[in-house]
Amino acid sequence: MPTIVGVILGAVLVLLALPALVQTNILPYDIAPSEEQTAEDGSGTPGATKQPVQLDVSSQITKVVEKVSPSIVGVVNLQSQANFWEQEGTPEQAGIGSGVIYKKEDGTAYVVTNYHVIEGASEIEVVLSDGAREKAQLVGGDVFTDLAVLKMSGENVERVAELGSSENLQVGEPAITIGNPLGLKFAGSVTKGIISGKQRAIPQDFNGDGQQDWQAEVIQTDAAINPGNSGGALINIKGQVIGINSMKIAQSAVEGIGFAIPIDTVKPIIAELEQYGQVNRPFIGIEAYGLNRVPTSEWRTTLNLPEDVEGGLYIRSITRMSPADKAGLQPLDVITAIDGEPVQNIIDLRKYLYEEKDPGDNLEITYYRDGEQNTVTITLGSQQ
Repeated sequence: MPTIVGVILGAVLVLLALPALVQTNILPYDIAPSEEQTAEDGSGTPGATKQPVQLDVSSQITKVVEKVSPSIVGVVNLQSQANFWEQEGTPEQAGIGSGVIYKKEDGTAYVVTNYHVIEGASEIEVVLSDGAREKAQLVGGDVFTDLAVLKMSGENVERVAELGSSENLQVGEPAITIGNPLGLKFAGSVTKGIISGKQRAIPQDFNGDGQQDWQAEVIQTDAAINPGNSGGALINIKGQVIGINSMKIAQSAVEGIGFAIPIDTVKPIIAELEQYGQVNRPFIGIEAYGLNRVPTSEWRTTLNLPEDVEGGLYIRSITRMSPADKAGLQPLDVITAIDGEPVQNIIDLRKYLYEEKDPGDNLEITYYRDGEQNTVTITLGSQQ
């Protein structure tokens, strides 16, 4: 009992003496009242006041978004829906994508977007960042690069995007996307990630026959890209557009794999679309397929290929009066090399033509006919 009484008396004495000790600054630490003990009207411990906390949430990313967002637009694909009584119906919304205002001159603004966003459109509308709508005109499009250029009145356009460079991108550097995922309801959505890979080759099938027609070289990013983001901007930390968002891998087992067309690929294409309305590519005039689509038994019988031929392109048909026709090429000829470079499939041929040659250039073709190797030089035409 004496011990218990002593403890109680000691605690009471400490509580009574504590205010005096605080006032004399004898204690080696400070005792401050909690927020619950202090009221804005002055009640509580004398001298205690509430201090508002100010937090600066601005960052490099918020500055980039503020800079670039006004140049990101919605692109509305309108297609005429005719009924039984009308030959031409009222245009209805068939799809929505994104676009980037990249130039303004002489009162006209130019927008780059994806070709698949505006494909089949009878009318096109551009929705500005403030919600204003402008009628747009298709300047030109290119299915191979999936790019299209639109033009519209620049009266309400206050800012254009700055185009950067994709040449020196580093894997792991920050990347930001701005676009309209799932339509205008989420217009101007911002996502952030990194550059996951460079020069990824993605096969393309344009006619739906299950065969690859092209390989797109794209930038890979884990920044979210969803339907409606197509045609929007992939941006670096400096606020420069480094790519045009194009596609993603949409599988239940896949997450965070999106792709953008490198801006260094975009620049010459949009310049040519502005000038000509199309991309003028070299033209041979053949319909050709890889030998991997032909049974190997036919290699020796129908095509009469030697044993040492391991791949190439067989010509199925030739366009009349084309460069190939004028050079004497025939169906069932098998092309094995162009300018001394081996070719295995139509993608090899197209990539070499479209990236290394221009209309009017000469091209040396090595081919087999009836078991004999031949070489012919043709002058490339222009694909209209």
